Amino acid sequence: MIDPPTGGSIAANAFLMGDPARANMLSALMGGEALTAGELAAHAGVTPQTASGHLARLRDGGLLAVERQGRHRYFRLASPQVAEALEGLMALSGKGPVPRVRGPRDAAMRLARSCYDHLAGRLGVAIADALQRQGFIQLDDGVVSDDGRRFLSDFGIDLGALHAGKRPLCRTCLDWSERRAHLAGRLGAALLDRSIALGWLLRVPASRTLRISQAGERGFAGTFRCEPVWIAPAPAEARRESIILTASQTRRSTDRTSRRA
Repeated sequence: MIDPPTGGSIAANAFLMGDPARANMLSALMGGEALTAGELAAHAGVTPQTASGHLARLRDGGLLAVERQGRHRYFRLASPQVAEALEGLMALSGKGPVPRVRGPRDAAMRLARSCYDHLAGRLGVAIADALQRQGFIQLDDGVVSDDGRRFLSDFGIDLGALHAGKRPLCRTCLDWSERRAHLAGRLGAALLDRSIALGWLLRVPASRTLRISQAGERGFAGTFRCEPVWIAPAPAEARRESIILTASQTRRSTDRTSRRA
């Protein structure tokens, strides 16, 4: 039986994540890539000397792991659980009274991005919804049905071959931009890997953003019966103009009909 975390351990992790520079470093590693101390210093906007102290604290606190290759040391998140905790904090931090104005780059990240080793964003949430709607998974308790296992096998994922371990097979992760759950766990990682292998999703260099290919649009809609979240809704102003134009056309048509009568 795993002992529940104490108040002291929760406070210690919160302290480590609570510094802005350390939070920026951790966020930079959310894409699953390992980065050098210099790269993380640039992400955090601090000097290499300051970054070294922050990285030592994060490593000693169990939030970062270090790999050495030649003269360089590469830092990565210590576990998927660290990534999921960060994603939850991002969702909590995004709740504010003043809405942010988001540009095209931010919109692309909201559509599809990596959350450590699994898929997040509107597409990630839509896939989770589609799998649950068809009875393939149960998000509440992380159960994969027999139909779900057959579907995943046809898609190219053998659940029996996924490495066993302490990490759950199917679990949810709160999406920071959608405020709803997407799939994490071993299944979430396998879905992302398979989608990339098929060319449905393409990684954007130096970014967590994932681009949906035309094959991906067809595949997610046809195979997963997923909502076409990649089709951008019309801007509010354009929708208003369309409504006004339609109403005007309807009035003119009604007037002509009345005159004929």
